[in-house]
Amino acid sequence: MTPRIGIAGASGRMGRLVAEEARARGLPIAGGICRPEEAGAVPAGVALLPGIAALAAAADVVIDFTHASTIPAHAGAIAAAGCGWVLGTTGLAAADEAAIAAAAARAPVVRAANFSTGVALVLELAARLAAALPAEGYDAEILEMHHRQKVDAPSGTALALGAAVAAARGQDLAAVAESGRHGATGARKPGAIGFAALRGGQIVGEHSLLFTSGAEQITLTHRAFDRRAFAEGALRAALWLRARPAGLYGMADVLAG
Repeated sequence: MTPRIGIAGASGRMGRLVAEEARARGLPIAGGICRPEEAGAVPAGVALLPGIAALAAAADVVIDFTHASTIPAHAGAIAAAGCGWVLGTTGLAAADEAAIAAAAARAPVVRAANFSTGVALVLELAARLAAALPAEGYDAEILEMHHRQKVDAPSGTALALGAAVAAARGQDLAAVAESGRHGATGARKPGAIGFAALRGGQIVGEHSLLFTSGAEQITLTHRAFDRRAFAEGALRAALWLRARPAGLYGMADVLAG
């Protein structure tokens, strides 16, 4: 059965791309929501609904690229309606994570920091490399660059890379992450995972993971040239999610399915 797609943040760059891609694939759009002052930016033909509760009730799957501040309300509405939730919002706090987990107990949720198929594969490779390259011999560093409007750093994708490396090495990312080094920091701590965030222009997203030893360096790099890659991945996740039971899934599950 073809799912009806709801778009949270229908006036944003990602929301508009999701609408374009859904139409190109012949997928029905149940409607969208956005901030009232941005209603004029919603694509023609996307019906604006009064809020997230109405959208969740009308849609089979809600695709959500909004802001961390919306998570509590959106999670509650998704749980109440039991519809699918494809969530790409980043910069979340512990309370937001708890709200997402609670929603996933009652509805199917695919959550990813990045819906690009390429990034999903890079994350798998990152874990494989980290498991094979011991922390005491190979220093892990993550470099990311995004457009000047991005509000969170490191990016959600960079943190996902760090989490993949830490998990493969049996580490707690929070305990070994080093971000924004400045001044007399002293020598690099053994087993640390370093992050560097650059901002400028309108770069969609670049991420590199470097493993460096005294004798060699291995680099994994992903560059996004067009946000359409994220919209395509989100719709792929929405189609996969339609037939799934309640639970919290990731893009690795989508690709494996």
